[in-house]
Amino acid sequence: MRRAYVFRLRPTARQHVALAACVDAHRELYNAALQERRDAWSHPSKTRISYGDQSAQLSEMRAVRPDQAVWSFSSQQATLRRLNKAFAGFFRRVKAANAGVKPGYPRFRGASRFDSVQWPKDGDGARWLPEAQRVYLQGIGQVKVHVHRQVTGRVKTIQIKRQGRRWMLVLSCDDVPTNPLPVTGRHAGIDVGIVSFATTSDGEHFDNPRWARAAADQLAAAQQRLQRARRAGKNRAAKRETVAARHRKIANQRKDFHHKQARELAARYDLIVVEDLKIANMLRRAKPVADPANPGQYLPNGARAKSGLNRSISDAGWGQFVSILRAKAEEAGRAWIEVDPRHTSDGCECCGHAARENRVTQAEFACRRCGHTAAADEHAARNILRAGLAHHAQAA
Repeated sequence: MRRAYVFRLRPTARQHVALAACVDAHRELYNAALQERRDAWSHPSKTRISYGDQSAQLSEMRAVRPDQAVWSFSSQQATLRRLNKAFAGFFRRVKAANAGVKPGYPRFRGASRFDSVQWPKDGDGARWLPEAQRVYLQGIGQVKVHVHRQVTGRVKTIQIKRQGRRWMLVLSCDDVPTNPLPVTGRHAGIDVGIVSFATTSDGEHFDNPRWARAAADQLAAAQQRLQRARRAGKNRAAKRETVAARHRKIANQRKDFHHKQARELAARYDLIVVEDLKIANMLRRAKPVADPANPGQYLPNGARAKSGLNRSISDAGWGQFVSILRAKAEEAGRAWIEVDPRHTSDGCECCGHAARENRVTQAEFACRRCGHTAAADEHAARNILRAGLAHHAQAA
């Protein structure tokens, strides 16, 4: 099992400067490699440059650029692979452009859009030193790490990330042992929502904290101060960092909430069933509706309401919660099933009749065929559990 451990670095003043220089050097390499690919493609011969071609040039580049030779060769290769991955995603999206996906050509990275460097192997330019609670990074030295939990498994990759004025260490570990929890004999289907963040098939509701909505006023004020700041002014960078810090605090609160709820659910149930939601599709903007009677005019399409719903879905963070819950279920040795979300909300648990009209309101379910009524979220959670148990029986 693979797991990632995130720790805060405690660099000295000199190391703080060196970490920033390391990130800037790798950003320069990334942008230079991107420019080389652009120039090669714009040439009449339409020459294509691969990762192998650019990786082979690293030794020559390091010989003429002592400032680049300070850093690890393997970390520079990882940066080139990062660019290659961006191009692979671009070409994949080009093939899917007919499905409404924008290709998005790889862009040059400014100082605020490149904040991490990775070493692909422990011991090659970077080494994790658990006894000393430090990490050695080539060109930087041994940096103190605030280790708040034990690292288990075999360290595979080492990464540093800049978060505002802080530096974080990310250790990706393989062969992490599981920690099975006692058997409880209980199963649960979990329905995620907006009014209640999550509802179990047992009828338990988890309130939605709505972190972004609670901090909306402070965030809006910080964004307004940033908007009024003069570009290239002395205070603009500080105001930008304030906005980023507001967003970061909201994200940290949301993640902490997700971890706590996921830990509680994984400890309580032997089998956990969730919906396989396509959240990216749910967050798409409302399509414009042309008015056939007035060419060039459009009918109301509920775009304002859809935008509000999209903000609420993003604030809840369903995708992150499901990922965290899956990881904790695997670590605890729990069974995990994802089911098709079709008709889990509007299908009757008694007679099986599925129709949009069965959802009288967002909170109430009433079957039009048999008259069965129930709380909508609890009813959906029971349907999810039933589908998961059927899938589990077939697999067995």
